[in-house]
Amino acid sequence: MKIRIDKAACAGNARCAAVAPELFPLDENGYIQVEEIEVPPGKEDLARRGARACPERIIVIEDDKK
Repeated sequence: MKIRIDKAACAGNARCAAVAPELFPLDENGYIQVEEIEVPPGKEDLARRGARACPERIIVIEDDKK
């Protein structure tokens, strides 16, 4: 599973990091640092919860299972 993030649209609410700080690293200003995250095995549900927490809906989950 991968997470893709539209960094330019990040408003710095940090709700994703509040749910899963290890998956959604923030910079010193509270904005997401990365545009793509490879989700470690066992962290898929946490990744989905972090994505749902984003009020801007800029976090997209790409699930390998189809």
